[in-house]
Amino acid sequence: MAYKHEVRAKKRLGQHFLTDQNIAQRIVDSLTSSHQTIVEIGPGMGVLTQYLLKLPDKNLFFIELDEESIRYLHHQFPQIKGQLYAMDFLKVDLSTLTKEPFALIGNFPYNISNQILFKVLEYKNQIQEVVGMFQKEVAMRIASQPGKKDYGILSVLLQAFYDIEYLFTVDEHVFNPPPKVKSGVIRLRRNSCQSLSCDEQNFKLVVKTAFNQRRKTLRNSLKTLMFNENFTKHPIFNKRPEQLSVEEFIMITKELIKH
Repeated sequence: MAYKHEVRAKKRLGQHFLTDQNIAQRIVDSLTSSHQTIVEIGPGMGVLTQYLLKLPDKNLFFIELDEESIRYLHHQFPQIKGQLYAMDFLKVDLSTLTKEPFALIGNFPYNISNQILFKVLEYKNQIQEVVGMFQKEVAMRIASQPGKKDYGILSVLLQAFYDIEYLFTVDEHVFNPPPKVKSGVIRLRRNSCQSLSCDEQNFKLVVKTAFNQRRKTLRNSLKTLMFNENFTKHPIFNKRPEQLSVEEFIMITKELIKH
């Protein structure tokens, strides 16, 4: 029986297959060449995979949940045998895949992009770089700087540990099926921060609490966390969360939640 040379895009998996080879090559080229180990999330029909396989002397891992895509990839790229894992990226313990530092790449499903980024934070000591395609709005938010309207929770949490660049925009028509929004490709590169100078869980709590009421000043949005009443007289509490840098959020966390 002839092999069916197509994979049906599944809405529940957020699949939109990139069809532009130049863009695929550009995404792979955006990876820093120094990485020995590279993990691709959701290779789908292999538009990035084909270029990753051409990189010399790399340890490659491919994580795919869709059974139809897995069959297609094995057929089209028989050399990936032993490198393709039928797993849900959000559920896998990445340290069982490889103990080495690695780069992460993918055209990430929009419906789980935030969860993927929280997973990146969880494995920040291993994940040295991320090159990924996201919904443009999400990509811009992640790369946004203090003072911008789209600066938010993920901007702060990720920028504490990664230097982030917005690389380029991708139009809807280069996908099958085309999404209803534009896409953006960003690159995250691990910075020199090995650990925060405050408790990391408290830092997340302060950032999330502040942005959950982003229209309010910090004095109002953080009042449930104010265990250090004297510090709340500091003029920084007259600001709104999008006005604060990562360093200022760290400073607030250290002073606000003292045991």
